[in-house]
Amino acid sequence: MAKIDAVLPASNAATLLTDKAISMFATFVHPTASQRVGAVLASGFLSEGKLVKDFEAQLAAELGMVHPTALNSGTSALHLALEVAGVGTGDEVIMAPQTFVASATTVIQAGARPVFADIEYNTGNLDPADVEHRITPRTKAIMAVHWAGYPCDMAAIQAIADRHRLVVIEDAAHALGASYQGRAIGSLSDYTCFSFQAIKHLTTGDGGALCARDPEKARAVRRRRWFGIDREATAVSEEGERDYDLVEAGYKYHLSDYAAALGLANLEGLGQRLATRRVWAQRYRAELQQVPGLTHFEPRADRESAHWLFGFHVENRLGFVRALKARGIAASVVHRGIDRNTLFGGLRSDLYQQRRFDETQIHIPMHDALTDEQVGYVIDAIRQGW
Repeated sequence: MAKIDAVLPASNAATLLTDKAISMFATFVHPTASQRVGAVLASGFLSEGKLVKDFEAQLAAELGMVHPTALNSGTSALHLALEVAGVGTGDEVIMAPQTFVASATTVIQAGARPVFADIEYNTGNLDPADVEHRITPRTKAIMAVHWAGYPCDMAAIQAIADRHRLVVIEDAAHALGASYQGRAIGSLSDYTCFSFQAIKHLTTGDGGALCARDPEKARAVRRRRWFGIDREATAVSEEGERDYDLVEAGYKYHLSDYAAALGLANLEGLGQRLATRRVWAQRYRAELQQVPGLTHFEPRADRESAHWLFGFHVENRLGFVRALKARGIAASVVHRGIDRNTLFGGLRSDLYQQRRFDETQIHIPMHDALTDEQVGYVIDAIRQGW
């Protein structure tokens, strides 16, 4: 590809290239985190307690989540959503393959089978038009993965689910702070699963949250995150044990107070950090609009991305990656379609848009450690060509 624009002035480019390379991801830790976490460590109470409740309350208040239950990982959230939804042995869950393997391994963990539907080439998300013909009498749920933080077409997916009486589970690991038709992701579907892993928008070190729209299902989530014991409804006796009777299997999926302390610290300023990502995404889109060999994903006016990633399609992808690496910038496909794994049945030939997406998609740096100068440098480096 030919050079189409000038790069940064030599002095600026030299400064950026002699500094640490611009990475794909970074972990954000708020300056108040050490004090908050230190206070928990000093207290001697590290497990699930008041701070977990405070963290859940703030997730609801600040991000519009409905009945959020804090958990020890986003993968735990996916598995627990499937379990509480009643997905089990012999059932099927329809989902997109453009995701991380955890989306599908949790389906297998629940005893069910992932059934892959095709994606939209211009978003990476599940294509509602390819879902309905894959429904069988064994289908129990549709899992919608919001690739890169951009919401799926939830109205179309929910309409299909309603027609066939299916559960909708959103894998919103990338989509903290995103919205669809003016409503927060975390308030729309039967279940919505979030990740607070180290490089996500909000980290608790590792962790997650599960939102269940139905209050009774939310209570089941809270019971089953800790072995099936309802902590809120069972008191500790004088003899030192809770009075309980297990009626369902549960798990050790709860979040700890020291992880919640980190999460509470990192919630400070989250709105502004999300707004900054929107500004950078708009700048990437505007200033890379006319670059030959680069095709942007298609945004729609009825939804707002969380911009965990910023991606597009490119010609000669390996050349693109190598050119950026030579200029001190990381680029990554992040994930290819997971249907290629033997565990999930192997490469599917009927997922036409997924195969196209696998060949051309790429992502460039988008994280809280970026500076305006670095964003400009990434843009100018791409405009040099590859």
